[in-house]
Amino acid sequence: MSISSQKPAWSNAVTRVGQEFESTPLNVLSGQVPQPLQGTLYRNGPGRLQRGDRRVGHWFDGDGAILAVEFGQGQARGHYRFVQTAGYQAEAEAGTLLYGGYGTLAPDSLLSRWRKSPKNAANTSVLALPDRLLALWEGGKPHVLNPKTLDTLGLEDIQLPTYSAHPKWDHHSGEIFNFGIDYGRQNALNLFVCDNQGSLKRQGRHPLDKMSLIHDCVLAGDYLVFFLPPLEVPLLRILFGLTTIKDGCRWVPSRGTEILIFDRHSLNLVSRGEADPWFQWHYGNGHVNEAGQIVVDVVRYPDFATNQRLAEIASGYTNTPAEAHLDRLILDPQTAKLVATESLCDRSCEFPSVAPNQLGRNASALYLSLHRPNTNTAQDLYGAIGRYDIQQRTLDSFDFGDSRYPSEPIYAPNRDGDGWLLTVVYDGNSDRSEVWIFNAAHLDEPLCRLSLPEVIPIGFHGTFANALN
Repeated sequence: MSISSQKPAWSNAVTRVGQEFESTPLNVLSGQVPQPLQGTLYRNGPGRLQRGDRRVGHWFDGDGAILAVEFGQGQARGHYRFVQTAGYQAEAEAGTLLYGGYGTLAPDSLLSRWRKSPKNAANTSVLALPDRLLALWEGGKPHVLNPKTLDTLGLEDIQLPTYSAHPKWDHHSGEIFNFGIDYGRQNALNLFVCDNQGSLKRQGRHPLDKMSLIHDCVLAGDYLVFFLPPLEVPLLRILFGLTTIKDGCRWVPSRGTEILIFDRHSLNLVSRGEADPWFQWHYGNGHVNEAGQIVVDVVRYPDFATNQRLAEIASGYTNTPAEAHLDRLILDPQTAKLVATESLCDRSCEFPSVAPNQLGRNASALYLSLHRPNTNTAQDLYGAIGRYDIQQRTLDSFDFGDSRYPSEPIYAPNRDGDGWLLTVVYDGNSDRSEVWIFNAAHLDEPLCRLSLPEVIPIGFHGTFANALN
């Protein structure tokens, strides 16, 4: 058997370099685009993992590229472009990789590495504001894009050094909550709130006694909640270019998971607690129940094996199992004590989300990516999507079949109250990327399948911007 035939089907949608294309009408493969669906799906992810003969050391280090799919009047158009970061342009001119990242050491002398900041890859998520699109990467400022042309306009003019890739937009109050990490002599968690135009309203700062990886946070009623997994982070070795975050971080379960709860209004710390160890990348949602307790829905890993698995994805092969499951946590806000846990879904899953107008409230459903039943989770990517009904405690899922890989499902609201789920699917059988549209209430057969003109490398996160916004 040749080496190429041994590759998993998803490898072709990760290791190849994405090919840009201008705004193009999308062909309908089956069904039809719902007439009421109006707005734009934006997705971000690493579209280039190599330059010349050098490859990045981790999936997180690829250059960000934005896919925009615009819907209106029963039709759809697609557009795909790389974010023109300063690092991207410098490496394009040099014809090789120049910068380090989460799992990549810069190809320089030790002294040069110490003086050179990592490349802002702008590859993790997007925030669609009324007049601009932000390409997010948690290690620096967002890049500003024209939401129609996807032209890169520069860095966001905001007085914050870092801006996480997981802002929480409360569409009822109009406030956008986010955070960033300061590394140095005084490690700190920066909290900040913007208005619905993206302008900074207020901010707070909380010193951190222990460093960890903080990728996401929870908005739950009047609270912001953070869980810090038990990681030993060799900050000086990382800053001096002796190791990467990926290789340097060590799982120390004896430390337990630290819990920090903040008041969303004052941004002051309300309580701090500890719990048994776990790791998480993403939260589905949070709310405050009738008893005044904080309820958090989170996808939890038992350890940090996901770090190695995500590095392997960049190579086109994975052999490290890293299964996570959807759990519900109940917290006392005044003590940060974990008072109860409940398993919601025992299927291996990731990328949980809710309808945007239910964020921070008691949502009716969670949407997520799933491994297919009876698949080898160590070697395959997610091949199904699901809708978990929170009230009924039931899971409705759709299996895409052999060699088809859906991206994180994105909820697109309907002005009449219903909604759709949108996902970009790589079909390894036809070596083609498609956009699939589902009724968000019932994951039966797709309402529509659309063909994209180029293969879109599998990425991370996205959002839907209503045409009415």
